[in-house]
Amino acid sequence: MENEKYLKDIQDIKQMMSQSSQFISLSGLSGILAGIYALIGAYIVNNLIENNKHDVIIIEGLTFRLIILTAFGVLVLSLITAYIMTVQKAKKVGESVWNPSSRRLLINFCIPLGTGGIFALLLLRHEVYGLIAPITLIFYGLACLNASKYTLRDVRYLGITEIIIGLFAVEFSGYGLYFWVLGFGICHIVYGGMMYFKYDRN
Repeated sequence: MENEKYLKDIQDIKQMMSQSSQFISLSGLSGILAGIYALIGAYIVNNLIENNKHDVIIIEGLTFRLIILTAFGVLVLSLITAYIMTVQKAKKVGESVWNPSSRRLLINFCIPLGTGGIFALLLLRHEVYGLIAPITLIFYGLACLNASKYTLRDVRYLGITEIIIGLFAVEFSGYGLYFWVLGFGICHIVYGGMMYFKYDRN
């Protein structure tokens, strides 16, 4: 009996330590919505490209600016949605949104993501358009992978999936928009749905 009690105490301590080092308030529903935003954005971009397929799309042109504006809009909407839903979930589970775990999560996520963003801008500047989609997918995957040790384990698998999709996008560089749909749209919906049914509904 004493040994069983001792083992249970150790398990409880390990569980408490794990919870204190991980930010568990990420919302699966925000991932689903981010995927939907990405699909809508891809649809808009595809229409812009189709309407100008007989013209060369240049950086200074209106079409290119609309594409960038659409991508920026998807990003902003996704971030706002994630923040609002994370705050709501944190309140439900009694967790502070801004704590040591969430700070570590944010730092480890932003370093690879920021590096990838700068890399993509440099590719854009040097007119290496074919690698922009793969780079954004790969570095986003690395960001998820790097941050996953401070949050739900599902984020790790999302990161690995994004990296694999990004590597395929390098091989098939002419289909960047389709890989973006798969990586930022469908994968977010799938993994967001998994996280929602595993954690949020409870």
